[in-house]
Amino acid sequence: MYKQEHIERWQLDDNAPEAYERYLVPAFFAVWAKHLVNAAGIKSGERVLDVACGTGIVARTAASRIGTINRIAGIDINESMLSVARTISSRMYPEIEWRHGDAAALPYPEESFDVVFCQQAMQFFPDASAVLNEIHRVLVSGGRVALNVLGPLEHNTVYSMLSNALERYAGPEAGAMMRSPFPSWDIEHLRDLITDAKFGNVHITAVIQSARFPSAEEFLRQEVSSSPIAGRMRSLNIDAREDLLSELEESLREYTDDEGVVFPMETYIAIGYK
Repeated sequence: MYKQEHIERWQLDDNAPEAYERYLVPAFFAVWAKHLVNAAGIKSGERVLDVACGTGIVARTAASRIGTINRIAGIDINESMLSVARTISSRMYPEIEWRHGDAAALPYPEESFDVVFCQQAMQFFPDASAVLNEIHRVLVSGGRVALNVLGPLEHNTVYSMLSNALERYAGPEAGAMMRSPFPSWDIEHLRDLITDAKFGNVHITAVIQSARFPSAEEFLRQEVSSSPIAGRMRSLNIDAREDLLSELEESLREYTDDEGVVFPMETYIAIGYK
């Protein structure tokens, strides 16, 4: 059974949702949202749902691409993330419906949507199959799911370096938290998850996109301030923080140029049809 408490460890508190929107959306999520919306091939007049929408970058990207749309909605379990989404989209047209709710018990009737998105959230659900089954239920016949998940940590090595440094100086929980967005799934495992939920014609591509930060220090600051470990980092003494940064700077030397730090990230984009 899907249990809300299983994903609470990755919920953002205080001003972390604002930091997430300010830092990580431009660095990663906006680019991935464009890839995802392009892959879905949304048509004018379709009804769109963004599951586990966070601050709403996928829904906002979809809304900006569509000439005439019947409905566009976003749902998330985190009210703070939804609050940011509502503020940012307040002057957008078409208007986006933001709703608090559980991805494994979507509060919509059967066949309510033509396209359902889920960006970088499937790996956090304790029962991804339950969520995919719900997505299948709310899609019309011939509708499609479009989702993405990060590739394994070994394909995103800079985050392995960051996680190891955080573990040494901020504790095992901090390291585990930073590793958690990177599931061990390969493409075939992801395909099996989607086909087991009765989706057909599943198509998966691996996308490699570079990420850039002004410095290793800024990379650390932005990632930590946008994550649940922000409080843990604030509790570290200055020596521990400086040692952590020194280790990270040394680890990232091969990814450092005259404009800062740049590194590749791999994510999988999957499309499946009902």
